[in-house]
Order: sequence, then structure tokens, then C-alpha cells
Amino acid sequence: MYDQIREETLFIMLYAVVTATALLASCYLLFRRANAIVPHITPPTRLRRWTAAFFAILALNHLWYMPIFFLSSSEDIMMTDLIGGLLDCLTLFPVAIIVLFIILQDRKRPLWPVAAMMTPIVIIAIYGVATRSYALLPIVYIYALLMWMGLIFYMVRALRQYGRWLRDNFADLEHKEVWQSFVVLAIIMLVFAIYALTNEGPVYQYAMQVIILVLVFYLLWRVESLSDLSLSQQPESNPADLNIPAKRECDVNPKVPTANIRLLLQKYCIDTQLYLQHDLTLSQLAQAIGTNRTYLTNYFIHQGITYNAYINDLRINHFINLYREAVTTGKTFTAQQLAHDSGYRSYSTFSLAFKQRMGQSVTAWMHTPAE
Repeated sequence: MYDQIREETLFIMLYAVVTATALLASCYLLFRRANAIVPHITPPTRLRRWTAAFFAILALNHLWYMPIFFLSSSEDIMMTDLIGGLLDCLTLFPVAIIVLFIILQDRKRPLWPVAAMMTPIVIIAIYGVATRSYALLPIVYIYALLMWMGLIFYMVRALRQYGRWLRDNFADLEHKEVWQSFVVLAIIMLVFAIYALTNEGPVYQYAMQVIILVLVFYLLWRVESLSDLSLSQQPESNPADLNIPAKRECDVNPKVPTANIRLLLQKYCIDTQLYLQHDLTLSQLAQAIGTNRTYLTNYFIHQGITYNAYINDLRINHFINLYREAVTTGKTFTAQQLAHDSGYRSYSTFSLAFKQRMGQSVTAWMHTPAE
């Protein structure tokens, strides 16, 4: 396999480009504080650091396999390959799984299960290095397949929990949802696994480098386009910053009875049009009405809705009122402008929410005669 590409200048150049790209991406995430890709987004610091570590290890991965292209002895090539596989099991694969865990920000997941998952493969890899043999490689493939299936099952459950957490705590989901990213990453890893198991001819080596390059760019974009959602890091907001009337200190009661929350929402959210505030969180709304997150969450649970659905409902009603007013007065307007004036930064987000609420698209609704 390596003999066929050993003297191919094009492959050596591609290999060097991938190595340099991974290293530059790591340095960018570690040393550049500002976000150059999506400037208005503040990504999670922890995710940035772990992804930088993954990119750095990816670059080192290319360095510790590089001697293979200069060695002539088949035994030396095998030993370098075995040691490289062991280093991958100790560094590259565990850190890749950790990055997947950290993308989900609903809670801080323990990392020790990653070590537990990788331990059997590490032991087999150590045995391979000690015996200078690929004899146990089929066992590695079987275990890796089972581990991957278990990881997919876990991530599907975790993504569902994460989605519920988002809708329970945030009014705006732009730059917060990640399930699409996991679909893309799963496809990339599936293609990677297919080539890794076939590994026949130079096409495999070229395809592997292209896949890695795509993975680096995609992960870099994903990290920089994901908002930091740590509730513990969100500062308490001043009522004046939320465009609501200031309340006396005696008005703030964290244990407001659930029955009274509806009246408080009417007074401090609906009447003041606080729901038009971009990125209004559950915590900020709770503070605005003089209660806490727990009591407000319980209220929405009793109503059978999520916080996100509650805010969307108010915003869509606002859009409908603006539309009807514009039509009545003959005012020139666009649906995009009305959606923005109704609290939506993204028209695609509004369009999806509108269709879920009204059962038809915005365009179809606007062409339906009013009753």
C-alpha cells in the first residue's frame, strides 16, 4: 500500500498541506481570541481548546506516520505503522470523542467513559507493538464497530435531551442547534471507516487526506459558529437592558406561586413586548417577572409547552398583527422585515416556526383570504 505512493510528489504535497492546515487551525483556536469566521458569535472556550488539541494531535498524527514514506524495510514500516496506531488510540480517537461530547452544552459530561471505551483497543495495540504483528487487527475492527454503534446510540439520546434543553431555556435557536452537525460528522466518519477498512491502492491514501481536510474545515466552522450557552456564565441582566419597567426590590420574589405567573407574564412580557428581545433566555425572563428559572419552567411544563414555543407563539401573533395593520393601511412591507420586527434574526427560523404554528408556509398564508 505504501510502496505505491512513496515516490508520488503530489501525495507528499497533499500530505504536507493537510498537516500544515491542521496545525494552523489549532494555533488559530488557541491564540486568536476574536472570532474571525462568525464575528458576532462567542464560541464555548472549552470546546475551542479541545478542538485545538484535536487539530494539534491530527498534525502530530501525520508526523509520526511520515517515516513510513522514507523507510525501505517492511519490518520497519510495520513497526512504525503499529506504533502510529497505538498513538492514535491514546490520543487522536479519545480526543475526537471528547469533542463530540463537549459540543453538547446542556451539561458537563464526565470524560472517564472515553478512557474506559478506549482501554481494550489500547491494550490490543500495545500487544501488536510488542509482538510486531497484525494478528489481532480483526478484533480491533469488531470492537471498534461495536463501540461506534454504542456511541451513535448514546449521541442520538443525548441530542434529543439537548434539543429539549434548548427549547426549555432559549427563545432563539440560531447558532445553538447541533444535530445537523452530527449528521455531517457521522457521514464523514462513515466514509472514513469505509476507506480505512478497504485501504486498497493509492486511492485510499488520497481519499483519506481529502476527508481529513474536509473534517478540519468543517469542525473549525462548527466551533466558531456555535454560541456559548453556559447558563452559569450568563450575567444577570439589568431590567433596563431588557426594555422593561424597573421593579422595586420588594417586587422580586423567587417563589412566586405558579398561578400568579400567568399574570406576571402578561404584565412584564406581553404588555411590554419583552418577547421581541433577541436571545431572550428563560433566566432573563424569570428575572424580569420576579421569579426564578425553576418556577417558570414548572409553569410551562404545566401548560404543556416549552419556553421556546411560548416565545414563538407571541412573536408569530405579533407578525400577524403587523401584517394585518400594514395591509389595512396600505403600507409597503416585506415578510422578512415584519419577521425581523417580530423578534426574529433569521427569516428561515421564523418561516419554520410559522409553518409549525399555522400549518402552512408564510407565502401561502399571506395569499389566503382573511376570514
